[in-house]
Amino acid sequence: MKQIKFLFLLGFIVLNVNVFSQNKKTYKVNTVAFYNVENLFSTEDDEFTVYHDRTPRGEGYYSKEIYQAKLKNLAKVISEIGRDVTGTTPAIVGFCEIENRQVLEDLVNQEPLLSSDYGIVHFHSPDRRGIDVALIYKKALFNPTNTQSRELLLYRDNDPNQRIYSRDQLVVSGILDGDQVHFMVNHWPSRSGGEARSRPNRIKAAELSKKIIDSLHSIDPYAKIINMGDFNDDPTNESISKVLKAKENRDDVEIMELYNPMEDMYKRGLGTLAWRDGWNLFDQTIISAGLLGKDYSTYQFYKAGIYNPPYLANPRGRYKGYPYRAFSDGGFTGGFSDHFPVYALLIKEAK
Repeated sequence: MKQIKFLFLLGFIVLNVNVFSQNKKTYKVNTVAFYNVENLFSTEDDEFTVYHDRTPRGEGYYSKEIYQAKLKNLAKVISEIGRDVTGTTPAIVGFCEIENRQVLEDLVNQEPLLSSDYGIVHFHSPDRRGIDVALIYKKALFNPTNTQSRELLLYRDNDPNQRIYSRDQLVVSGILDGDQVHFMVNHWPSRSGGEARSRPNRIKAAELSKKIIDSLHSIDPYAKIINMGDFNDDPTNESISKVLKAKENRDDVEIMELYNPMEDMYKRGLGTLAWRDGWNLFDQTIISAGLLGKDYSTYQFYKAGIYNPPYLANPRGRYKGYPYRAFSDGGFTGGFSDHFPVYALLIKEAK
């Protein structure tokens, strides 16, 4: 794995948008991002939604002007993730807390994203708040070959008559610039009622993710999988470390295992959301062993990160330094989201 590091020393010469050159070889790099966009709702009532606060008739004043301002803010953020390395917008972006396909269409048609020509993968989930997961992709780079929404079945007190409605897990397989890659987008059950009380629901979500990953590995032990999302758990929690068995050290990852590059960040005190003067790293990108190789003729994982430039942090007040959320005290703040986005960079030799 150490071989990857030499590619990114200071000797790089930028030749093109997302192509680097060193030692007479050129390398392409693309960004895969994930963003919890904090209740991205349109101003129209959706038949699948029972959560009406984000409509003009809701408890909080919500207008078309506020909706357009939030779209503009989010598009700016998304367009910049990974740009310092790639020189362009992300190839793939996973989302949670979006209401429907319409808000995604409105988002990708914002000026910072329009020229990237993003396609959309979205299914409605049964979540009671009406929030879904979704994925957008650059049509010029990625061709989806299989998309599916995997249902997460949860029951209160194991009573089949008391279903808890949560988000489905999105699985998108396809060809990324010549390579088959599988993307999973998650928004696991919240910690409502307390971390311990709600833990079994996230264990169930982790078991579903593990089942999906194992299925992909049964077809191809070297499958390239990126499992991303808001897991509502930190990298060291049982759901991630014990059920998914995601490892902190990439050198310890064997075939058909998972690597979690976010665990080291978490242990260094970094996070994507803040709560009661503490940081959590719920938003993660987890990488399969198939992306950790040394053959750069196909895409390999380089590094992951949290995108948290100063303007995404609250500039003042009690929550200074926290993610600059879009909604607070029933109104629009002019901010972005209560989560920072995360990303992974993939590289391969350009031929």
